[in-house]
Amino acid sequence: MEAIKSNHLTKRFENTVAVNELSFSVKEGEIFGLVGPDGAGKTTTMRLLTSVMDPTSGDAWIAGHHVTKEAEMVKESIGYMSQRFGLYPDLSVIENILFYANIYQVPRKGRLDKIEELLSFSNLTPFKRRLAGNLSGGMKQKLGLACALVHKPKVLFLDEPTNGVDPSSRRDFWRILYQLLREKVTIFVSTAYLDEAERCNRVALMDKGRLLALGTPDEVKSLMKGKIIELRVPQPRQTTTLLREKLPGHSVGLFGDRVHIVSFHPNESIATVKRILSEGNFKVDSIKIVTPALEDVFVSMLSTQAEASNGNK
Repeated sequence: MEAIKSNHLTKRFENTVAVNELSFSVKEGEIFGLVGPDGAGKTTTMRLLTSVMDPTSGDAWIAGHHVTKEAEMVKESIGYMSQRFGLYPDLSVIENILFYANIYQVPRKGRLDKIEELLSFSNLTPFKRRLAGNLSGGMKQKLGLACALVHKPKVLFLDEPTNGVDPSSRRDFWRILYQLLREKVTIFVSTAYLDEAERCNRVALMDKGRLLALGTPDEVKSLMKGKIIELRVPQPRQTTTLLREKLPGHSVGLFGDRVHIVSFHPNESIATVKRILSEGNFKVDSIKIVTPALEDVFVSMLSTQAEASNGNK
């Protein structure tokens, strides 16, 4: 069964097309990741699907309910954690959850048991009397998730839930999401972190309002054209700058302490890279062909789009 379905969903703001003809579906009980850089249209898509905003054209259904014609039914079926989730800093953890229980009209019978379950589930039980304003960033995200889950939604929407959160809290948050899958909750999450997208059952790569690719992480990786050459070097930033200058026609990306180069003739490219770096007195710790990550695919697609756009000018 489809928990989410969109058909040519479009949103325009005057001369700007924020979401452009999106058509996709999400199965019941899966984690679906919407991935893209800032300004890609992820938040606008989320607002359209949660009936916060009406589309300019197109349709979407959540748990079988149309997002504009049955907006109230949609809101009853979902949990929505926006980028600026409305926690009240002067209320304690448990008071915030109780507040949202009242908003969602959660029946009083069994309410406290449900709240205790959520506190335990999100590892917040020891902090239930602490003011929300005194929580760490990761704990605030967990509290926001608990508030969004208090009415047992069928579909959970999370808009960049781990943005700005430390790596340890990010891992904790994803462990909680995996536990939700056992309860058949459908999770729609937007993220700018490509490593998080690898954790999803299926992903959609998005840029400038359009879907660039859709499928399982492995299916999306299979769309990669060319091979990935990975360099580990002492000066990754300077090396990237040099190779971008000296390797026209190649996509060169910086990935932490590594440099990735997309090549259709990797053996020739490796020889050329070694020569360029040797002439520039740049040291190379290792150079090899590696399996592409989602980030490689996305960077390559964006580069291809940019080249096509420049070619049409």
